[in-house]
Amino acid sequence: MLTAAIFIPIIAAVVIALLPRGAIHSPSGAVPGPDGTSPDPPGDGGGSVAGLSPPLQVLSDARPTEERARSRERQMQAAATAVAAVPLLILALAWLRFEGTGGFELVEAAEWIPTLGIGYRVGIDGLSLPLAAMTALVFVVATAYPVDLRGRPAPYFALMLFLEGVSIGLFLALDLFLFFVFWDVSLVAMYFLIGAWGHGDAQRSALKFFVYTFAGSLPLLLAILGLYLTTDPRTFDMAEIIAQQPLAGGGLYASLVFAGFFIGFAIKTPLVPFHTWLPPAHVDAPAPASAVLAGVLLKMGTYGFVRILMAMMPDAFARFALPLAILAVVAIIYGALVALAQTNLKRLIAYTSVNHMGYVILGLAAAGAGISGQAEAQAIALTGATLEMVAHGLITGALFLISGSILARGGTYELDEYGGLAGRARFLTAAMVLAAFASLGLPGLAGFVAEFQVFAGALAVYPWLAGAGLVGIVITAALFLRMLQKLFLGALPERWSGFPDLARVEIAGLAALLLIVVLIGVYPAWLLDVIDSFAGPLVGR
Repeated sequence: MLTAAIFIPIIAAVVIALLPRGAIHSPSGAVPGPDGTSPDPPGDGGGSVAGLSPPLQVLSDARPTEERARSRERQMQAAATAVAAVPLLILALAWLRFEGTGGFELVEAAEWIPTLGIGYRVGIDGLSLPLAAMTALVFVVATAYPVDLRGRPAPYFALMLFLEGVSIGLFLALDLFLFFVFWDVSLVAMYFLIGAWGHGDAQRSALKFFVYTFAGSLPLLLAILGLYLTTDPRTFDMAEIIAQQPLAGGGLYASLVFAGFFIGFAIKTPLVPFHTWLPPAHVDAPAPASAVLAGVLLKMGTYGFVRILMAMMPDAFARFALPLAILAVVAIIYGALVALAQTNLKRLIAYTSVNHMGYVILGLAAAGAGISGQAEAQAIALTGATLEMVAHGLITGALFLISGSILARGGTYELDEYGGLAGRARFLTAAMVLAAFASLGLPGLAGFVAEFQVFAGALAVYPWLAGAGLVGIVITAALFLRMLQKLFLGALPERWSGFPDLARVEIAGLAALLLIVVLIGVYPAWLLDVIDSFAGPLVGR
């Protein structure tokens, strides 16, 4: 069941990538046009239609050729979206079967490399199930969302489906070796999505993204091996390592292993000062790739903090919890201040991700601190941090998709170029306002539920740091209100008098994300109960 959720999109990606070129493009020999479509080859013998000269022949053939090319792209996008929805349906069924026992459920396992203790093991618990389900939803919307395919629909959708499969696989993996495989191959898919379909200085941004995050994979691999070598018998089985606690009590060796994990996860999250790869990757990536990068890939880092460091090395985590909390507060305030100074819409949203991941890390640091008598507060902090991962994935994914819609219509991300769009694009305005207020933590929306729990738990453990972190919420509110003012209020520039509103596909995709944001904000119990089944036992409540 869970294996199908991982490998159906991966197999579909391979099939799409191996399709003959003629099945997905115009016939060979055609030269792509500026919009990415390809003209038909010459007719019989290369002659012209009777009565038309060759130049007029080209003009007469151009429109139907463009329509056929666009029709093929739409068909492939619909097929890819249908495949992307399969894991979502499977995870919905898994959700219905989830019992919340506190351990791993629906486990599927097989021997892989038994001499090294490596196996194929996947399963769910109250941490992985919400993140995997959120991942599947974000990918369905991102795959269906309009984007400039540049005449290359097959590799684009193949990469999206492949990335969906490995991302879900990472959250479901119960073997450290399998976890690392999914972690690394996800970098490759995102590198090509940014470099081949991005804009601006996309290739440089893609290279910076890959070099930074791949550099983080090296200490991560060393840390995995360091942890593996302390197990007895040797195993990469996560459940067995959690049961053994091979590095209990800490020490220099445990600190070095912790440092390796920390560097890898901090780069991916990203935490200040490891964040510099993130803004250019977001600004230059196509909007669906940005939604996936912020909504899914960043959560791999925060997920690693919980699944590995907190669960497998709780003593070492407790020793470093205070420095981690300080870094989190720095990220909260720094990310908000730098976002406030931005005039580029996408760069602004990118820095808010640094800010919001700071909330997550603050909650995790409070939950993992070695303080007695605060188990209830620490469970609240951990539940809030996990919920913040889900909420941020949905909200920021929507914000990046909306920014892509604005770029497609206006040709720029510069906020000063806009104004007065509320009178021209009602659906665009409504979606952006809802997503912005959810991100700044308005009551009744998912962001408020998550951040309230993070700070409620953190105030009991690190009251001064939590108080300082609250400043970030005020700055975040200011930056989003400023953004809305520049985009939608004031006089409408004459050049935007024909600014089109969102199309039906865009409305449907954004509605799918934002309705869940509202549902979590109004009635969070259905999600909190699942998360708490994991959070409570982890902190010893």
